Amino acid sequence: MNTSSPRAAARTVDAAQFRLALSQFATGVTVITTRLADGSFRGLTASSFNSVSLNPPLVLWSLGEAANSMPVFSGNSHYVINVLAADQGALAERFSRRTDDPFASTDYELSRTGQPILKGVSAWFECHNRSRYPEGDHVIFVGEVEECAVQPQASLIFHGGRFGSTESTVK
Repeated sequence: MNTSSPRAAARTVDAAQFRLALSQFATGVTVITTRLADGSFRGLTASSFNSVSLNPPLVLWSLGEAANSMPVFSGNSHYVINVLAADQGALAERFSRRTDDPFASTDYELSRTGQPILKGVSAWFECHNRSRYPEGDHVIFVGEVEECAVQPQASLIFHGGRFGSTESTVK
């Protein structure tokens, strides 16, 4: 059954306006980490994280198709999604830049499959790299959660081009 609707004749979305509109949606901030075959680690900051399913437990995140780390995350069997705590803005910035080794000054422990779990995070999800879907200029990764943990605390958010915290949310 095809549920798609006919498209409008012409798009009127301006890229700058689209980016500005998206910035009004507050998102959580994560660092996705994995271990390479040579034993080194790779990580990147991502705010494109969401739940997909409770049964089986599935989550998703996306990565630009031109990203240098695309072959690493596409080819690895597992990764960890680290949900950053409110005081981890510097960590988000460190993993958002190209540096020689962002893990050199980062505290972490290893998961059961040897993936790096960042210390002090609000939550983490160790995922089997279940599937990938190319869409637009990104690839959507769906991970099957094999293990997770939570440390209830305020989390880091990104809104309007700035970091914030869930501490200021209405309770």
